[in-house]
Amino acid sequence: MSLVLHFHPLSSYCHKVLIGLYERGTPFEARVVDLSQTAGEFAALWPTAKIPLLVDGKRVVPETSIQLEYLDTRYPGPPMLPADPEARLEARLWDRLFDQYVMTPMQKIVADRMRADGEKDPRGVENARDMLQMAYGLIDGHMAGRTWAAGEAFSLADCAASPALFYAGIVEPWGEERGELGAYFERLIARPSVARTLAEAQPFFDYFPYRELMPARFLEEA
Repeated sequence: MSLVLHFHPLSSYCHKVLIGLYERGTPFEARVVDLSQTAGEFAALWPTAKIPLLVDGKRVVPETSIQLEYLDTRYPGPPMLPADPEARLEARLWDRLFDQYVMTPMQKIVADRMRADGEKDPRGVENARDMLQMAYGLIDGHMAGRTWAAGEAFSLADCAASPALFYAGIVEPWGEERGELGAYFERLIARPSVARTLAEAQPFFDYFPYRELMPARFLEEA
């Protein structure tokens, strides 16, 4: 099999690409990366040594959004980007918004918990929580009257939304008052590709730094 995904089952960005692969039904080989042991070898593939990394034969494809667009151009399956130009721009926009304003501040909060007491950044965490609340309001308003984030079908934007909202909702809940966002999240986790990704990640949830805040339904065996 020429298509290989280097990933870790707990990584939110890896979830984004896994969801796209499962949506499309694209065959691939999954290789779990332990960066503490193989960082040098992995960096030889791509200097940033960041996961996920997609390798197709001799072609190395970094960065999650590019990876999903690459699948659209090289492999058959439901497209991750809409055909309509306006919907395509909207999908790319919301992909960036979920990555930058949900995934990034969520990771800031999680990473800070793993720091030693003298190295913590309470102001940075507070700013990250404020950014998440801003993003939640933006998403809640956007999702009114919609099923998916861009266009009429599940897309690149929803691949980004699923893991971003899953982990962000644990560290900084959005509250019952944001009903459109809450309903969108329920649609996301009910999607077979997302449910499969979460089920495969479940054995690793004990390693999540905010594991004690994780809702019980995600810890129960299917």
